Amino acid sequence: MKNFDYLIMDDVSKEAAAIDSGWETGPVFRAAQEDRMKVKYVIATHGHYDHVETLGELSGMFGAQTVAHESSELSTDIRVRGGDELKIGVASIRVIHTPGHTRDSICLFDGKNLFTGDTLFIGNCGRTDLPGGSTIELFQSLHSVLMLLPGDAIIYPGHDYGEVPSRTMAEEMKTNPTLLARDLNEFMGVE
Repeated sequence: MKNFDYLIMDDVSKEAAAIDSGWETGPVFRAAQEDRMKVKYVIATHGHYDHVETLGELSGMFGAQTVAHESSELSTDIRVRGGDELKIGVASIRVIHTPGHTRDSICLFDGKNLFTGDTLFIGNCGRTDLPGGSTIELFQSLHSVLMLLPGDAIIYPGHDYGEVPSRTMAEEMKTNPTLLARDLNEFMGVE
């Protein structure tokens, strides 16, 4: 399914967070060990199995706390809502609630990097035809929330579905049909 899992680290303290936990824990664990990361959180961007299959296993490997949105059906150590911040060392990761793909979808923004899960892909956006999905909410999450972030924010999606693995918000706003849609009707035609 071409899932991406991410590690984000504060360079000074080496505290880190793992974002999503797909199929394999080994590569994430090895990458964290190589850079001597102290993984504090394992964060689920949403509750779909392809993003949380190994959530408990990965958090156990690191002794980390699991994190999900307060509306998630997942059993986690920490429940977050939009606007909350997770600290790793001196760095902060802001939680942005972006319902639409699922009710519990969140994006994570550290001021430069934007981890979008399945809310926004390179060249497209997440599906809304699965349980908990809403086209109206996804349009609002994209157009009234994410598109207000700085243009130089680098998008890191939950899947490798685009022509490149990441891109800036400004670049994506010029090329992504779901962001170019001027209204909900136009959005529904391209989604």
